[in-house]
Amino acid sequence: MNQDADEAVRIAREIGYPVMIKASAGGGGKGMRIAWDDEETREGFRFSSQEAASSFGDDRLLIEKFIDNPRHIEIQVLADKHDNALWLNERECSIQRRNQKVVEEAPSTFLDPETRRAMGEQAVALAKAVKYSSAGTVEFLVDTKKNFYFLEMNTRLQVEHPITECITGLDLVQEMIRVAKGYPLRHKQADIPINGWAVECRVYAEDPYRSFGLPSIGRLSQYQEPLHVSNVRVDSGIQEGSDISIYYDPMISKLITYGSDRAEALQRMEDALDNYVIRGVTHNIALLREVIIHPRFVQGDISTKFLPDVYPDGFKGHKLTDLEKRELLATATSLYVAEQLRSQQFLGTPRISLAKLDVSNWELSVQLGDGTYSVTVSNNGSTFSVEVDGMKLNVTSEWNLASPLLSVTVDGAQRTFQCLSRDAAGSINIQFLGTVYKLRILTKLAAELSKYMPEKAVEDTTSILRSPMPGTVVAVSVKPGDLVSEGQEICVIEAMKMQNSLIAAKSGKVKAVHCKAGETVGEGDLLVELE
Repeated sequence: MNQDADEAVRIAREIGYPVMIKASAGGGGKGMRIAWDDEETREGFRFSSQEAASSFGDDRLLIEKFIDNPRHIEIQVLADKHDNALWLNERECSIQRRNQKVVEEAPSTFLDPETRRAMGEQAVALAKAVKYSSAGTVEFLVDTKKNFYFLEMNTRLQVEHPITECITGLDLVQEMIRVAKGYPLRHKQADIPINGWAVECRVYAEDPYRSFGLPSIGRLSQYQEPLHVSNVRVDSGIQEGSDISIYYDPMISKLITYGSDRAEALQRMEDALDNYVIRGVTHNIALLREVIIHPRFVQGDISTKFLPDVYPDGFKGHKLTDLEKRELLATATSLYVAEQLRSQQFLGTPRISLAKLDVSNWELSVQLGDGTYSVTVSNNGSTFSVEVDGMKLNVTSEWNLASPLLSVTVDGAQRTFQCLSRDAAGSINIQFLGTVYKLRILTKLAAELSKYMPEKAVEDTTSILRSPMPGTVVAVSVKPGDLVSEGQEICVIEAMKMQNSLIAAKSGKVKAVHCKAGETVGEGDLLVELE
């Protein structure tokens, strides 16, 4: 294809809309745009070519037919230099955002043995046709009738290769090294099993509440992988104290769980996500956990449009049931009282156990979301009796306030909480079921007095444009005095090799521009003001 927008439009019309515009040297979802008409093709051509040049040093593009609402299923192949090749079953990679995979599993719930074999044999035929040697992946789009269409071949080891290793027992890195050394493959196609089920979640430093994941940067002030959970593998290249910058992909790790069946693998993934400690950057654990417990995902009813279909208004976090809300309120107030009791031990006397303190009831007012709840707490050693809106719960824990993980038993049910922060004013942030909840716990007197505190005025965001993420300003399309329309592009920000067009929230006149191309901006920085 000639590298200009007019030629892109001509090819798109010839193929028929919708089309996919993608970087020919690409991978990882970068340099990819879907276009439904000529205008989107021109815009997609601009962004895809710029992202391709930035990410791969090659701005050449491909245009192909876009299949709406497909599954993304790929076949792992392994080939040597002696004309031997195997297919190592499939990986289901349909849960995506911005054409990048988020959750993968092996095998797929969708494929039957005949379709699996047909896809595998065609993948092997492709590898042999190009005389490929090493591990590689042939990717397909699969429609609802199990028709499959070749997408691309990735001639490398992919991020999600561990789930294939889990169900086949093969070490793909070792096999690649043996092939590179010139050895023939040690296995025949009949030797390749499907044992159990494996799931991989890509843990990213990004905010899932904004477009399913705008990048986040910062230093990992605390980092603890959930390796104590059985059959968990974590592939990462970071550690506590590492910096997440704007210059690289925001992936923190690949979190893999394995089980004898899909239900067991998913349950272990829930436990692993609950016990994964990441501080210092915003992360996507809330989204990952909601995906794997969603009824549609559990039933295997998924496609590459899963996220926008399930969350048409954007991801909002976990919606607590009445029982879960009571568990959260009971645990948060118990934690608050435990901290108050501990503070009483620092009065020049030796530290004594919690069980020896005799404390009367604590009458508390708790703000959670839009609701305010009356909670009464009394303690008996390490167990707290909590009454929430007339219902009593018993909450037991070791109450280790220095630990990032808090294992709690609520009326006999084990729960894992993470206390992210708390302050003297009663504010406490708790991660529960993957989602972070902000609570404010006040004594009865403090709650009465709080109504006299003035509230901070809400900023009018329609007249200003702030950067939604840290990144580099690629282009600024306006100057002071310009008239802009609602939805008009104001500037382009690049972060983690992805370009994002920022638009005006309303029509108006540009009052001031506070950025220019080439500058680095932080999340929340003021870019443009309208009159």
